[in-house]
Amino acid sequence: MNDARRASPAAAPILSAKDYTAPSVFEPGNLLREARRQKGLPDAGVPEICLLDPDGDIVRALRADGRGAPCEGWACYHTDLLEFSHDGARFGVVGCAVGASFAVLVAEQLFASGCRLLVSITSAGQIARSGPTPYFVLIDRALRDEGTSYHYLPPARFADADPGLLDAAASALAATGLAVYRGATWTTDAPFRETETSIAAAAEAGALAVEMEAAALYAFAAARGRPVLCLAHVTNQMAQIEGDFEKGEANGAHDALAALAAVARGWRARGDR
Repeated sequence: MNDARRASPAAAPILSAKDYTAPSVFEPGNLLREARRQKGLPDAGVPEICLLDPDGDIVRALRADGRGAPCEGWACYHTDLLEFSHDGARFGVVGCAVGASFAVLVAEQLFASGCRLLVSITSAGQIARSGPTPYFVLIDRALRDEGTSYHYLPPARFADADPGLLDAAASALAATGLAVYRGATWTTDAPFRETETSIAAAAEAGALAVEMEAAALYAFAAARGRPVLCLAHVTNQMAQIEGDFEKGEANGAHDALAALAAVARGWRARGDR
């Protein structure tokens, strides 16, 4: 292999000129202020528990059932936020925020708008055969093979979930009857560059599945001191078999909402909000 095709981490610009203690110049609250001014929106908050739905299946299922209404105070330029009730609680959900940078861009704005707990439920490819798909992985750490996390935390192999939040969610999820495994995932920015070599390396590192958001969201959560929990809905073997990507009833929305409600119960039970 010639030098032009060989990875050179030392030369990577993403690792240079970082000051992790410095404040940001461009703050999400300032952006939202100007967006409200331009759009004539009220200075209203979002529900305290919000969900990222990268696939958009949960949003589509809610709309098909006639549930939910647009959040009038959500000023994001790039997304819509749907408010809905489920299991006696009020939630907000943003659909189709796919990938690390987009997920964190939305997360920053959600917390600036009054969110107090953010949950991400994303579809994922199976690496370790934990069981028949579909099932969930409660992500306790994520391999940092994306770019966004390196703007929030110094270089390290993994980004970790908050242990207390993780334990609370695990206890609540155990009572649902859903198939949930706890473990690591591999977060990639390039799903169509998952090679045999990279998949084998992720498996050796202990990853159960591959997804596109968790490492960045956990780095953001650690750097900003925000409660964020990520679940991977393992639905596929990277299209290596016929009939792949089946998520279950309503494209997995019913199970995902059951998981969301459990995480919310676990968070509230902690009593340290």
